[in-house]
Amino acid sequence: MSPASTGASTSVDAVSPVRSSDSASDSRMAPGGPGYRRMSFALFLAGVATFALLYSTQALLPLISGEFGVAASEASWTVAAATGGLALFVLPMSALSERFGRRTVMTASLAVAVSVGLLVPFAPSIGALVVLRAVQGAALAGLPASATAYLAEEVRPKALVTAIGLFVAGNSVGGMSGRVITGWVAQEWGWRVAVGVIGAIAVACAVAFRLLLPAPKHFRPGSLRPRVLLGTVRDHLSDPLLRRLYAIGALFMTVFGGVYTVIGYRLTEAPFSLPQGIVGSIFLVYLVGTVSASTAGRLVGRLGRRGALYLAGGTTAAGLLLSLADSLPLVLLGLVLITAGFFAGHAVASSAVSKTATRGRAQASALYQSAYYVGSSAGSTVGAMAFHSGGWAGTVGVGLLAVLGVVTITVLGSRAAQVAARRQLVAAH
Repeated sequence: MSPASTGASTSVDAVSPVRSSDSASDSRMAPGGPGYRRMSFALFLAGVATFALLYSTQALLPLISGEFGVAASEASWTVAAATGGLALFVLPMSALSERFGRRTVMTASLAVAVSVGLLVPFAPSIGALVVLRAVQGAALAGLPASATAYLAEEVRPKALVTAIGLFVAGNSVGGMSGRVITGWVAQEWGWRVAVGVIGAIAVACAVAFRLLLPAPKHFRPGSLRPRVLLGTVRDHLSDPLLRRLYAIGALFMTVFGGVYTVIGYRLTEAPFSLPQGIVGSIFLVYLVGTVSASTAGRLVGRLGRRGALYLAGGTTAAGLLLSLADSLPLVLLGLVLITAGFFAGHAVASSAVSKTATRGRAQASALYQSAYYVGSSAGSTVGAMAFHSGGWAGTVGVGLLAVLGVVTITVLGSRAAQVAARRQLVAAH
């Protein structure tokens, strides 16, 4: 499938003469080469810590609602505040990474986030819990954009989608393990002990990350001047392809945030009435996301970017429809498809952003992450409101609208690329 058919620019891979080379003289990391395995494992652990902390309260919302006497829409703010804080601070943190280095910012972000994570179990009220979670999300903002920028600079272009897919796979493992662990721990000792355990696990991941991640060799410090930063952001937002990728990331995350914020309430109520530990174990389906994210590179190679996005969107929609059944096996199958489709779509879109931006990669990735986590906050809040007013069908309706948005944007992008290609052909003749 041609680049035009994917909805991407035909010059996506032509970042620069040096960066388009994948020859033996290229000193950047590649699979099987020096440092690549350490780098992959370090960023995998960073992804684990990020998602485990970011969504540490999501599987516990029914228990939090019970302790503080609040509805699902209010308890969901413990998730929305964290993702919203990340969305607000990811751009400033990316600017700091351009000046002080990707590894430095990622290390500092994890240090603050895990410190706050150890305070979360002692929150005296729902308001205090929401504030702590917002601070934690703001601290984690230094991870996603800096990680993808680090990979774009330190990994050869042909291995970039796979490398970012492994980082996203770490996200899925963190999200899965955090929810499964909190579910079983909370069933025995309550939600406060559960989030404390996640904080301790994140500390271990943060220490290992700092010890393993190779020092960057291709980073060049940028400017912290606001005018330069705003100019870079304006350039990225004026790129039609980047705007489409940002919107696609936000819409995919709207589906995912809504589904996994509300699913705990659905499964603890009739006709399922599952205990908290079993509900937490439902998140083992995140392992499917680990596989789909890590294979995103091969998926793009076979289907092209547009085909991969269509497949991801169609898989997600099929999962949403299956989850409407009052049969636990069908609900689980629906969650498997939703998870696989989401993580594949996210890996494809985020890697395309890193390959498209020719400068200010941290800002380009930051804008994607900002849109992505705005989608998460919106999905958590709107999905919970839809569940309150219309039950699970309301949440599914929100998700289907978001998937329709992904498909529409991909179609429009493909048409725009085809029109541009025809114009270039006419001009050449």
